Amino acid sequence: MSQVWLITGSSRGLGRALAEGVLAVGHKLVATARNPSQLEDLKQRFGDNVLTATLDVADERSAASAVKSAVDRFGRLDVLVNNAGYGDVGSIEDTSLADFRAQIETNLFGTIIVTKAALPIMREQGFGHIIQFSSVGGRIGPAGRAPYAAAKWGVEGFSEVLAKEVGPLGIKVTIIEPGGFRTDFAGSSTTLREGRPEYEDTVGKMARYQRDYNGRQPGDPAKAAAAVVHVAGLAEPPLRLLLGSDALRGVEQNDAARAKEHAAWRELSVSTDFEPGG
Repeated sequence: MSQVWLITGSSRGLGRALAEGVLAVGHKLVATARNPSQLEDLKQRFGDNVLTATLDVADERSAASAVKSAVDRFGRLDVLVNNAGYGDVGSIEDTSLADFRAQIETNLFGTIIVTKAALPIMREQGFGHIIQFSSVGGRIGPAGRAPYAAAKWGVEGFSEVLAKEVGPLGIKVTIIEPGGFRTDFAGSSTTLREGRPEYEDTVGKMARYQRDYNGRQPGDPAKAAAAVVHVAGLAEPPLRLLLGSDALRGVEQNDAARAKEHAAWRELSVSTDFEPGG
């Protein structure tokens, strides 16, 4: 059955791969970007199945307009994908508060704003699927990516609460956690700052790794898109889905280390309770 999708950040990266994947299997799409002229080729290739729209995810009116355009054109909204985002590399000390706010505004508040724009439509329909692009950085805090990780950890918490609130209303929620994919995310979309020498072994190492990693990531964007399209068709999709062998390996190692730490400090943790009968 054909679905109606709205994808934020459709002009490049995983958003672009997903837009093409959605249209290739016959779904209808509202493809959005800050500059919709970058989406003109989708209209030429897929005709009336695609509507392009301007969307600044940090602007409430822009989000409301994009969601309304989906309903006006296609009659409903089945799948919302909050994909738009970016993440620079730099130390916490050297990252300005303006840069912190900008990354959190796009990556976290953008997700919240567009989600809230879509919720009344999906609630009234009694169905829908909200797919939130987080990151492996939403499960692990990588050196040099504090604003990005703070935002993505926020997306994880927001989306987990969202799933509990809207599940009984027939609305599904899935958090996508990609590892490294061969898009421009690690290239032109990212500013890399190695910073001062005191952070050479942490932030500097991350910045150099990011430069070397670009173009050698294990993840195939087209396969990621196919996985997301598959999940959107499931009656019982997962709340969280890791994408990529590197993401799976990193999170499994991180979760094991976290469980070990919990066990090591268990006695101190439980010592803060009142005594029985207290």
